[in-house]
Amino acid sequence: MKCRSTVLCILATVCLTGCYYHPKTPRGSFAKGADVSWLSEMEHDSVRFYNTEGDEGDCLDIMQKAGMNAVRLRVWVNHSTGWSNKEDVVSMARRAARQGLRVMIDFHYSDFFADPNHQTIPSAWKEYSYEQLCEAVREHTLDVLYTLKEAGVKPEWVQVGNETPNGMLWPVGKVSKPAPDMPDGQAIDAAWDRYARLTAAGYDAAKEAFSDITVIVHVDNAYDYRDWFWQAMNAHGGKYDMIGLSHYPMMSAWSGISWQEANRRAEENIRALIATFHRPVMIAEIGMMNWGSKSILIRQGEPPISEYDSVAAISNIVMTDFLERIAEIDSCAGVFYWEPQCYGGWRPAEYIPLGWGGYDMGSFTPDGQPSPALRTLLGMKNTCKISKTQ
Repeated sequence: MKCRSTVLCILATVCLTGCYYHPKTPRGSFAKGADVSWLSEMEHDSVRFYNTEGDEGDCLDIMQKAGMNAVRLRVWVNHSTGWSNKEDVVSMARRAARQGLRVMIDFHYSDFFADPNHQTIPSAWKEYSYEQLCEAVREHTLDVLYTLKEAGVKPEWVQVGNETPNGMLWPVGKVSKPAPDMPDGQAIDAAWDRYARLTAAGYDAAKEAFSDITVIVHVDNAYDYRDWFWQAMNAHGGKYDMIGLSHYPMMSAWSGISWQEANRRAEENIRALIATFHRPVMIAEIGMMNWGSKSILIRQGEPPISEYDSVAAISNIVMTDFLERIAEIDSCAGVFYWEPQCYGGWRPAEYIPLGWGGYDMGSFTPDGQPSPALRTLLGMKNTCKISKTQ
């Protein structure tokens, strides 16, 4: 009886692996994508979307017809509202895959946003030992990916952590810039061992679920080279197939860097990372200004902004400049716009008790149509070769 059960499980697995939804663009080709993790909640709130002719339609369909070939979806362990938890992510991933879109899954390993300033251990894991955290990363990754497999979705990429230049699952997996000559060098070294093992737990789990999946480790600020981060990852046994970067060039003004300089440095860094670490580079997040936060543009020496069209025009100039810089870089794997479908001041449920306003760097117009910058990205022509990990 046990043998029969085992055979049935094997046959079921074989059947599942042959029943995936197939993307309309080849695996490994340049990704022109969008992180649309809020979309299901926006639709629940009756937000409407329109194409450039003003016809109402499905948001994914509108962007796909404009050239989008991939989506990115974040997954939280157990967020209080339920959005971006496993069930929501699987539903959205299946919907995208059925439309022929390629899928990236972005594991935050948290109950809320993980970024360079926040890497909070999920509530259910907060009492875990380090060994238990490694196992939790493995089990959570397998749970989500096998559920996707059962739904007929075969992700092309998976992120093990989101914007982790300072590690993840703090304080256990927190890291800092290596400093072997300083008194605390050994402690920093031990921290990197812990973080690298956590990422390896996610990497190995992803490969167990899908042997040919591309695993990404992701950091912010594409205009910061951070060779030390990747050197430390390699030195401490970190596993990754692709380097993921975020790029918000119009936000760089707060650091005293113009968007022109941010784009120039990002191009230089992408080339250097590919050449030095022999991994493809994905722009896992990009964002421009389309309304609100006009003071940022003024700080960058742009003329005073009085109308939406002016902000949108500048955003398109910035996007065009960046895409022209990376268009000829072999092994630059693609670009994902972060939550472009946001418009009209909409905000997710979790923002309301926090007193936060709506995200103002989306890339739909106030009329709910794709902006010029988004259309420029999705309409981009690219023939670069994407090399495998060496």
